[in-house]
Amino acid sequence: MIDAVTTALVLAPHTDDGEFGCGGTMARLVAAGAEVRYVAFSIATRSLPEGFAPDTLSREVREATTELGISEESLTVHDFDVRTFPDHRQEILELLIEIWNDWAPDCVFMPSLHDVHQDHQTIAQEGLRAFKRTTILGYEIPWNNFDFSYQAYISLEEKHVERKVAALEKYASQQHRRYANAEYVWNVARTHGTNVNRAYAEVFQVYRVVS
Repeated sequence: MIDAVTTALVLAPHTDDGEFGCGGTMARLVAAGAEVRYVAFSIATRSLPEGFAPDTLSREVREATTELGISEESLTVHDFDVRTFPDHRQEILELLIEIWNDWAPDCVFMPSLHDVHQDHQTIAQEGLRAFKRTTILGYEIPWNNFDFSYQAYISLEEKHVERKVAALEKYASQQHRRYANAEYVWNVARTHGTNVNRAYAEVFQVYRVVS
């Protein structure tokens, strides 16, 4: 399935969600010649540690996606306030519908519907509405997913995980978080890969497959 994708859209509620959820898959797609677009909906200004400029995550997401091979022209960054996405549901839906009307990607990667964060849930719910005519895969954010069905495994090579780790390391403002370390990222990728007799993998819930 993934080898047939030529255009892919990644929806990240907050900067770095896309890298955690499918950074290796993005690296694999880009290396195969696919066009990957990344849309982040919040730069989480109120959640930044003390001492970081308000636009820090806007800069860091550009550095991270560049590390994955995504051009700056393929990155869109919005600034919805953290934990308020349910209040902006219609505006978010209209932004997503505009992307579908302008581009109609082959595949959309977004958070799982079972993600407990309200911002992630909103992106997932409105993503289903906007992109119901194409393939939709929900990526795993382990610390937010109380219920996750391992329905699709996308195998990765070492070089893809290396790119994912390098991208996440661009987020200097987030390095205080326990999950923001290379060992954790490698271990998750290795565990998922082992479960399907591959070296590394990322996992997804399948909401729709259109081929």
